[in-house]
Amino acid sequence: MTGLAILIPVALGMGLLGLVAFFWALKRGQFEDLDGAAARILIDEDDDDPPVDRI
Repeated sequence: MTGLAILIPVALGMGLLGLVAFFWALKRGQFEDLDGAAARILIDEDDDDPPVDRI
């Protein structure tokens, strides 16, 4: 029983901390442009650079 008396408040505290972190990220705009981040990974930015001679 002593283990449960320790583990239940720890689990609730960690859940509350995760919820606070989620709402903090939501307020900071971390989830605003999910499609843009998915499309940026497909853009190849190296095409604009001139070719480099390899010796």
